[in-house]
Amino acid sequence: MLEDLHRIFLGDQDLGFAWEIFFRTVIIYFYTLALMRWLGGRTVAQLSIVEFLLVIAIGSAVGDSLFYPDVPLLPAMFAIFLVAAFNKLVDEAILSSDLLSRLFEGRPRIVVTEGRVHRDRLRRQGIGMGELYAKLREKGVADLADIKFAILEADGTLSVLKRDRDGAAGLYQPPVLPPGEMAWADEA
Repeated sequence: MLEDLHRIFLGDQDLGFAWEIFFRTVIIYFYTLALMRWLGGRTVAQLSIVEFLLVIAIGSAVGDSLFYPDVPLLPAMFAIFLVAAFNKLVDEAILSSDLLSRLFEGRPRIVVTEGRVHRDRLRRQGIGMGELYAKLREKGVADLADIKFAILEADGTLSVLKRDRDGAAGLYQPPVLPPGEMAWADEA
Protein backbone atom coordinates (compact mmCIF):
# COMPACT_ATOMS: atom_id res chain seq x y z
CA MET A 1 0.00 0.00 0.00
CA LEU A 2 2.80 2.41 0.93
CA GLU A 3 4.63 1.54 -2.30
CA ASP A 4 1.48 2.25 -4.31
CA LEU A 5 1.10 5.65 -2.67
CA HIS A 6 4.75 6.43 -3.41
CA ARG A 7 4.26 5.45 -7.06
CA ILE A 8 1.03 7.51 -7.35
CA PHE A 9 2.43 10.67 -5.78
CA LEU A 10 6.11 10.55 -6.71
CA GLY A 11 6.40 8.06 -9.55
CA ASP A 12 9.94 6.72 -9.79
CA GLN A 13 11.37 9.81 -8.06
CA ASP A 14 12.35 10.22 -4.45
CA LEU A 15 11.54 13.22 -2.30
CA GLY A 16 14.86 14.82 -3.26
CA PHE A 17 13.43 15.46 -6.72
CA ALA A 18 11.21 18.13 -5.10
CA TRP A 19 14.30 20.37 -4.83
CA GLU A 20 15.00 19.85 -8.51
CA ILE A 21 11.40 20.79 -9.32
CA PHE A 22 11.79 23.91 -7.19
CA PHE A 23 15.04 24.83 -8.97
CA ARG A 24 13.56 24.17 -12.42
CA THR A 25 10.42 26.16 -11.62
CA VAL A 26 12.37 29.21 -10.44
CA ILE A 27 14.58 29.23 -13.53
CA ILE A 28 11.79 28.59 -16.06
CA TYR A 29 9.34 30.98 -14.38
CA PHE A 30 11.66 33.98 -14.42
CA TYR A 31 13.01 33.11 -17.87
CA THR A 32 9.47 32.90 -19.27
CA LEU A 33 8.44 36.06 -17.44
CA ALA A 34 11.33 37.93 -19.05
CA LEU A 35 10.34 36.61 -22.48
CA MET A 36 6.69 37.59 -21.96
CA ARG A 37 7.75 41.11 -20.95
CA TRP A 38 9.84 41.26 -24.12
CA LEU A 39 6.82 40.20 -26.19
CA GLY A 40 4.53 42.73 -24.52
CA GLY A 41 1.36 41.69 -22.87
CA ARG A 42 -2.38 42.04 -22.97
CA THR A 43 -5.05 40.69 -20.73
CA VAL A 44 -6.48 37.30 -21.59
CA ALA A 45 -9.70 38.91 -22.83
CA GLN A 46 -7.72 40.82 -25.43
CA LEU A 47 -5.67 37.93 -26.77
CA SER A 48 -5.68 37.44 -30.51
CA ILE A 49 -5.59 33.96 -31.99
CA VAL A 50 -1.83 34.25 -32.48
CA GLU A 51 -1.31 35.29 -28.85
CA PHE A 52 -3.59 32.54 -27.61
CA LEU A 53 -1.52 30.00 -29.56
CA LEU A 54 1.59 31.51 -27.98
CA VAL A 55 0.16 30.96 -24.50
CA ILE A 56 -0.65 27.32 -25.29
CA ALA A 57 2.75 26.60 -26.86
CA ILE A 58 4.74 28.28 -24.11
CA GLY A 59 2.56 26.64 -21.46
CA SER A 60 3.32 23.22 -22.88
CA ALA A 61 7.05 23.83 -23.13
CA VAL A 62 7.20 25.38 -19.67
CA GLY A 63 5.12 22.64 -18.08
CA ASP A 64 7.22 19.83 -19.49
CA SER A 65 10.46 21.39 -18.32
CA LEU A 66 9.24 21.89 -14.77
CA PHE A 67 8.73 18.35 -13.60
CA TYR A 68 9.97 15.84 -16.15
CA PRO A 69 13.47 14.85 -15.10
CA ASP A 70 14.31 13.67 -18.63
CA VAL A 71 13.62 17.13 -20.12
CA PRO A 72 16.86 19.12 -19.81
CA LEU A 73 16.48 22.84 -19.06
CA LEU A 74 18.57 24.30 -21.88
CA PRO A 75 16.68 22.58 -24.72
CA ALA A 76 13.38 23.53 -23.02
CA MET A 77 14.53 27.14 -22.71
CA PHE A 78 15.56 27.10 -26.37
CA ALA A 79 12.12 25.78 -27.38
CA ILE A 80 10.42 28.49 -25.31
CA PHE A 81 12.66 31.12 -26.91
CA LEU A 82 11.86 29.83 -30.41
CA VAL A 83 8.11 30.00 -29.73
CA ALA A 84 8.51 33.57 -28.45
CA ALA A 85 10.71 34.55 -31.41
CA PHE A 86 8.25 33.07 -33.94
CA ASN A 87 5.48 35.01 -32.24
CA LYS A 88 7.53 38.21 -32.49
CA LEU A 89 8.10 37.57 -36.22
CA VAL A 90 4.39 36.91 -36.81
CA ASP A 91 3.55 40.13 -34.91
CA GLU A 92 5.92 42.10 -37.14
CA ALA A 93 4.45 40.50 -40.26
CA ILE A 94 0.93 41.34 -39.08
CA LEU A 95 1.90 44.96 -38.46
CA SER A 96 3.47 45.28 -41.90
CA SER A 97 0.77 43.57 -43.99
CA ASP A 98 -3.00 44.11 -44.05
CA LEU A 99 -3.43 40.74 -45.73
CA LEU A 100 -1.52 38.91 -42.98
CA SER A 101 -3.37 40.93 -40.35
CA ARG A 102 -6.74 39.81 -41.73
CA LEU A 103 -5.46 36.24 -42.13
CA PHE A 104 -4.12 35.89 -38.57
CA GLU A 105 -6.35 38.24 -36.60
CA GLY A 106 -9.54 38.52 -38.64
CA ARG A 107 -11.40 41.76 -39.21
CA PRO A 108 -14.33 43.57 -37.67
CA ARG A 109 -17.86 42.81 -38.87
CA ILE A 110 -20.88 45.10 -38.66
CA VAL A 111 -23.64 43.03 -37.04
CA VAL A 112 -26.24 45.75 -36.38
CA THR A 113 -26.96 48.70 -38.66
CA GLU A 114 -29.47 51.40 -37.74
CA GLY A 115 -31.10 49.05 -35.23
CA ARG A 116 -31.35 46.16 -37.73
CA VAL A 117 -29.58 42.90 -36.79
CA HIS A 118 -27.66 41.11 -39.55
CA ARG A 119 -28.41 37.53 -38.51
CA ASP A 120 -26.46 36.01 -41.41
CA ARG A 121 -23.25 37.75 -40.26
CA LEU A 122 -23.84 36.66 -36.69
CA ARG A 123 -24.30 33.08 -37.84
CA ARG A 124 -21.05 33.21 -39.87
CA GLN A 125 -19.23 34.41 -36.75
CA GLY A 126 -20.79 31.66 -34.63
CA ILE A 127 -22.79 34.04 -32.44
CA GLY A 128 -26.45 33.58 -31.58
CA MET A 129 -29.02 36.25 -30.87
CA GLY A 130 -28.87 35.54 -27.13
CA GLU A 131 -25.14 36.20 -27.03
CA LEU A 132 -25.57 39.39 -29.08
CA TYR A 133 -28.26 40.64 -26.71
CA ALA A 134 -26.04 39.86 -23.72
CA LYS A 135 -23.14 41.81 -25.26
CA LEU A 136 -25.49 44.73 -26.02
CA ARG A 137 -26.81 44.74 -22.45
CA GLU A 138 -23.21 44.86 -21.21
CA LYS A 139 -22.81 48.01 -23.30
CA GLY A 140 -25.91 49.56 -21.74
CA VAL A 141 -28.13 49.23 -24.81
CA ALA A 142 -31.80 48.95 -23.91
CA ASP A 143 -33.28 49.31 -27.40
CA LEU A 144 -31.94 48.21 -30.79
CA ALA A 145 -33.31 51.45 -32.25
CA ASP A 146 -30.61 53.33 -30.29
CA ILE A 147 -27.83 51.63 -32.29
CA LYS A 148 -26.29 53.24 -35.34
CA PHE A 149 -23.71 50.45 -35.71
CA ALA A 150 -22.71 47.46 -33.59
CA ILE A 151 -19.41 46.02 -34.70
CA LEU A 152 -18.08 42.61 -33.74
CA GLU A 153 -14.37 43.28 -33.45
CA ALA A 154 -11.72 40.81 -34.57
CA ASP A 155 -10.99 39.91 -30.93
CA GLY A 156 -14.65 39.03 -30.25
CA THR A 157 -15.59 42.17 -28.34
CA LEU A 158 -18.55 44.27 -29.44
CA SER A 159 -18.26 47.99 -30.16
CA VAL A 160 -21.51 49.92 -30.15
CA LEU A 161 -21.96 53.31 -31.77
CA LYS A 162 -25.24 54.75 -30.55
CA ARG A 163 -27.56 56.98 -32.49
CA ASP A 164 -27.80 60.55 -31.22
CA ARG A 165 -31.45 61.26 -30.43
CA ASP A 166 -31.02 65.03 -31.00
CA GLY A 167 -29.83 64.56 -34.56
CA ALA A 168 -26.46 66.17 -33.83
CA ALA A 169 -23.39 64.53 -35.34
CA GLY A 170 -21.74 64.23 -31.92
CA LEU A 171 -18.57 62.18 -31.74
CA TYR A 172 -19.72 59.64 -34.31
CA GLN A 173 -17.04 58.65 -36.77
CA PRO A 174 -17.71 55.93 -39.33
CA PRO A 175 -15.90 52.75 -38.33
CA VAL A 176 -12.61 52.07 -40.04
CA LEU A 177 -13.46 48.95 -42.00
CA PRO A 178 -12.54 47.49 -45.35
CA PRO A 179 -14.60 49.13 -48.16
CA GLY A 180 -16.57 45.94 -48.85
CA GLU A 181 -17.76 45.78 -45.25
CA MET A 182 -19.38 49.21 -45.41
CA ALA A 183 -21.20 48.14 -48.57
CA TRP A 184 -22.65 45.25 -46.57
CA ALA A 185 -23.96 47.70 -43.98
CA ASP A 186 -26.11 49.35 -46.66
CA GLU A 187 -27.65 46.06 -47.80
CA ALA A 188 -31.00 44.96 -46.42
